[in-house]
Amino acid sequence: MRYFFCTLLLMVSGITLWAEGVPRAEYPRPQFERQEWQNLNGTWTYSFDFGVTGESRGWQNSNGFEGRINVPFCPESKLSGVGHTDFISCMWYQRRVNVPADWAGRRIMLHFGAVDYEASIYVNGRFVERHYGCGSSFSLDITDFVKPGESANLVVRVWDDLRSGRQPGGKQSERLESYGCMYTRTTGIWQTVWMEPVSPQALKTVFAIPDIDQEQLIIRPEYYGENNANTLTVQLFDGKKMVAAKTVSATNNNMVVLPVKKAKLWSPESPFLYDLKYIVKDAAGKVIDEVNSYAGMRKVHIQDGYFYLNNQPYFQRLVLDQGFYPDGIWTAPSDEALRHDIEMSKAVGFNGARLHQKVFEERYYYWADKLGYITWGEQGNWGLDVNNELAVRNFLSEWVEILVRDRNHPSLVTWTPFNETWGAQDGTYVRFVNDVYKTTKAIDPTRPVNDASGDGHVKTDIWTVHDYERNPKVLVEHHTFEGLGAHFRNQPDKKFLANYEGQPYMLDEFGGLPWIPKDQRANSWGYGDNIDTLDDFYSILEKEVDAIIACPHITGFCYTQITDVEQEKNGVYYYDRRPKFDTERLKAIFTKIPSVIKQPKKLF
Repeated sequence: MRYFFCTLLLMVSGITLWAEGVPRAEYPRPQFERQEWQNLNGTWTYSFDFGVTGESRGWQNSNGFEGRINVPFCPESKLSGVGHTDFISCMWYQRRVNVPADWAGRRIMLHFGAVDYEASIYVNGRFVERHYGCGSSFSLDITDFVKPGESANLVVRVWDDLRSGRQPGGKQSERLESYGCMYTRTTGIWQTVWMEPVSPQALKTVFAIPDIDQEQLIIRPEYYGENNANTLTVQLFDGKKMVAAKTVSATNNNMVVLPVKKAKLWSPESPFLYDLKYIVKDAAGKVIDEVNSYAGMRKVHIQDGYFYLNNQPYFQRLVLDQGFYPDGIWTAPSDEALRHDIEMSKAVGFNGARLHQKVFEERYYYWADKLGYITWGEQGNWGLDVNNELAVRNFLSEWVEILVRDRNHPSLVTWTPFNETWGAQDGTYVRFVNDVYKTTKAIDPTRPVNDASGDGHVKTDIWTVHDYERNPKVLVEHHTFEGLGAHFRNQPDKKFLANYEGQPYMLDEFGGLPWIPKDQRANSWGYGDNIDTLDDFYSILEKEVDAIIACPHITGFCYTQITDVEQEKNGVYYYDRRPKFDTERLKAIFTKIPSVIKQPKKLF
């Protein structure tokens, strides 16, 4: 398995300990990077709280629990050193943190990459804040709870009720064991925990909007605190050469518009990134904040039934990526593992991925940006009762956090809040999807929205359907139509769903061809009968791709899937990332459809 660790693992009495450094030691937020920070990954103490009585027993004041766990790996995973795969209704984490003395006078921010699901944070026994989310990142200001130059006691209580129907869960199994397309659960902390000091008037976030038509990059800043006497300077670099710079008063009202003449455009074929530097100074000219970032100059829009990248019709050859790992479950064992997943996908001819039923970490998007790989950002809505008003409330608050966190990544070209909402009913669901669509557009109007992958459409910019039909003739029949008369529906009985209006038509799940060793077939599956010979596999796959080519309205596809995941063995790689097939032969099949559509047909 091609995974590279920055540390050495030792096994002591069944507990995995990190011999040096910390796991996942790389900076977790590469598009908004400060020099001073402290990684809090590594060994924490923990205790399960199956009776949910820890708070009444004063566990928020604990100076250490009996168990040891390696954060950021969830307790169900091997890399956590715990490996408890039964349901965990409640658990507690504890560790001490050292706040450097030279952080005095600044705000101390505590960041969590992701905690599933309800996280209550205590510092020195005092309650700080509570966060609800399956995969979104969140931050807390703990300045009033700690003293620079001293250590503090950090306790995190996690509550998770996956089977309630009130919270997103993605592909986490609601049964004891994995089954079908449901897999091992993830509870608690599963992304990096870290601290940093910031000025009270530092940058909080930015929204960087590339405008290639007018040759400019627009920066919308937001600060922790505003002061009109402060200044923000934004510098744009092509390598070491500064190509643009501008200084404005550091208030939320002041946008920065940088001219980018003859911009080098970002695409999977040429993933050029400009470096950015944000510098905030006070009235005396002292630097009070400095942030390093980057941006890709690219444009996406939809027009005449096509998806456009940089004003050219572009065919998306996507692969379904569920982001599971044998040893880390939802958490990649290393930063190199994230990069390798993208590299092996590109090696077989995919130009991007639909990131499926999981909120992927920012480091994944960073590598997609760097390597040239388009992505669809999806929320893990499975497990959520889309007809329940509390479930709707829980989803919306987390979705907003996801949008704000990831909207600057050039690789991310489509938002997909939902997948296969089979249980949807008229009423709450219709209002829910409309609200999610409008909220998404209000926060990020620069990307199309695929409201519900698999034809649960209410309000959508892209029309997506799922079809695992193996017979190429039938596949062509399903997706050949005239005008707006698309007759293939995944949910034809639901008359309250939207009708096709000429959006880009994408087959965003197909294939899923199983390739399963004979000794594993009893407990494994793929879509359709198992295929016994390699020649048969290549032949069936190529005929399916040829069928897509024969359907002029299909302007993008997503093949299921990049790797096997536990019992679902229909990946083009094994679960441990070993190749199953001839890489070049697969690439020759998938790339029969070029990315750039040079002579688009009139579809309507």
